[in-house]
Amino acid sequence: MTTPTAVNSGRSAHVDTFARDHLPPRDAWPEFLFDLPELRYPPQTNCAAALLDEAVARGWGDRPAILAPGGTRWTYAELLARANRLAHVLVDDMGLRPGNRVLLRGPNSPAMAACWFAIVKAGGIVVATMPLLRAKELTDIVNKARVTHALCDARLVDELDRARAQCPTLARVALFQTDAADGVEARAAAKPAAFANCDTASDDTVLIAFTSGTTGQPKGTMHFHRDVLAAADCFPKSTLRAVPDDVFTGSPPLAFTFGLGGLLLFPLRVGASTLLIERPSPEALLAAIAEHRPTVLFTAPTSYRQMAGQAPSFDLSSLRKCVSAGEALPAATRRLWKDATGIEIIDGIGSTEMLHIFISHPDTQARPGATGRAIPGYVACVLDEVGRPLPAGRSGRLAVKGPTGCRYLDDPRQANYVQHGWNVTGDAYRMDEDGWFWYEARTDDMIVSAGYNIAGPEVEGALLAHPAVAECACIAAPDDERGAIVKAFVVLKEGLVPGDALTRELQEHVKQSIAPYKYPRAVEYVEGLPRTETGKLQRFRLRQMEEQRAREGRDA
Repeated sequence: MTTPTAVNSGRSAHVDTFARDHLPPRDAWPEFLFDLPELRYPPQTNCAAALLDEAVARGWGDRPAILAPGGTRWTYAELLARANRLAHVLVDDMGLRPGNRVLLRGPNSPAMAACWFAIVKAGGIVVATMPLLRAKELTDIVNKARVTHALCDARLVDELDRARAQCPTLARVALFQTDAADGVEARAAAKPAAFANCDTASDDTVLIAFTSGTTGQPKGTMHFHRDVLAAADCFPKSTLRAVPDDVFTGSPPLAFTFGLGGLLLFPLRVGASTLLIERPSPEALLAAIAEHRPTVLFTAPTSYRQMAGQAPSFDLSSLRKCVSAGEALPAATRRLWKDATGIEIIDGIGSTEMLHIFISHPDTQARPGATGRAIPGYVACVLDEVGRPLPAGRSGRLAVKGPTGCRYLDDPRQANYVQHGWNVTGDAYRMDEDGWFWYEARTDDMIVSAGYNIAGPEVEGALLAHPAVAECACIAAPDDERGAIVKAFVVLKEGLVPGDALTRELQEHVKQSIAPYKYPRAVEYVEGLPRTETGKLQRFRLRQMEEQRAREGRDA
C-alpha cells in the first residue's frame, strides 16, 4: 500500500477563520497521498496565481484563454487584468477579507470565469451555485457556509433577492453582466490592472462545493488551494494528455467541480483555451463545435447519446478527445458516439468530495463497460462492509485515496464518506485482475439523472408541500435516454382523484419549489408506501419493483 507523504502546512492568510474552524477533526480526514513530485506544492500557494499569473510570466500572455460564442476572445493577459480589477472591487469596494465566503452565481461565461479568479486572488472562498437553484436552496447554502458576499449574474438575481431576507450573514451583493453604474463591470473599469495576490497557504480553503446527500440537506465539500492544483496536475496530464493548442468546451456548469475542472482549471493549467457556452444543450453544443472548432469535449453520457443521432449533420472533425463523467457510461452510448464520430470516449468517475476524476483511462485503452484504473496520483480498491479490501471479481464499495479527499463543512456525515483513511464514494464496483474498475450501481438513495445528482428526499419535501399529497417517495427509475429519471410514488389525500391534470400540477409545483431539473418525470399514484414496522420508508422495495418492470419491458 502506498504510504502518505508529509506536506508542510503554510501560514494561513485567512483573517476570517470560519472555514478552518469548521473543518472536520484531523483524525476524521482521509489519508492524503503526494507521491508524485509535481504534487508537492510550496507551503504558501495561491492557486489563481499559479494558474494565471504564472501562465503570463512564462510567456503565455498572448495566447487565447477564454472564448465565447459571439466573438469574445480573451488572452491570458486580458483575463489576468480583468481578474485583478475585479479583485480590487471585492477588496476596495465590498470590504472582502481573506477567508470570507463569496457566493458566485451565473451560467458559464467569461465574466463568471473572471469572477472566480478574482475571488481566489483576493483570498476569498468561492461558493459557486447552479444557475437553476431556487431561493430555498440558495438560503440553505448561504446559511450553511455563512456566506458574506455575493457576485451574481444580473439575469439570475431574482431568486437571490428572495433568499436574502433569510440570510443574515450575506451583507454585500454585486451584479455582473450589467451596464448599471454600480455593476461589477463599471466598478472594475476604474481599477488598476495589477493586484497583489493574497498570500494564502496551500492548505487554506479556496472553495466550498455543495452536493445534496440522500437526506436532501446540503453538504459542503471543502477544498484547499493545493487540491485545485492537484486536480489540474493529475487527470489532464496523465490521462487526457491535453496540449497547449487544445480548445476545451462542454456542458457542465462551472458550479459543478466536473465543469470547473474540465472547462477552466484543466485548460489553463496546460496553456490551452476554453470555449464557454451559457446554454449548452446538445444541439447548441453540436453547433458550437462546428463553428468554433474545439478539440476537447466534456459532457455527460446522456448528452453524448442525444448528440450521436444528430452528429452526421455537423462538422465535428476538430474534436480529438471526448470525456464523460457525472454518471456511468453505458457501453451502448460509447458505441453510438464512436460510430457517429470515430472518437472513443474517455470515461471517468469523480466526485464533489474528491474534486474531480480519480479513475479513468486514455482513449487508446477503452474497455466498453469499464470506467478504467486509478489515475496516477491516486490508488483505489473495493471494500467489503467492514472495510477490508476484496479480491478481484468481487463486488463491494469503491474506496479511493490521493492528493484530494473529503472534508465536509461541519457535517457528521464525514464519518460515512471517510472510513479507515479511505474515501468511500457510495458506488458499488468490482475490480478485475488487471486493476480495471467496473461500475455496478449507487449504494445510496441518490438519483443520478442525465449527469445531475438529485436527492430523492428533497423532491419528496417539495411534493409534500402540495395540498393534494398525503405521502410520497421518490426513486431512480431506469430510463434509456437519461440513464434514470426521478419517479414519484404519491398517496393522495382522501377524496382526491388522480389524473394527468393533477400530475402536471404536481410537476409544476416541484419546478417552482426547487431547481426545475429535479422534478419527477414520472408520477404513479398508489394506495400506500412500503414501510418498516417502525415506520421507516423502504425505498429499496420501490426501486426493485421498477427494475423488475424495466427487465420485463426489455424481455417483452
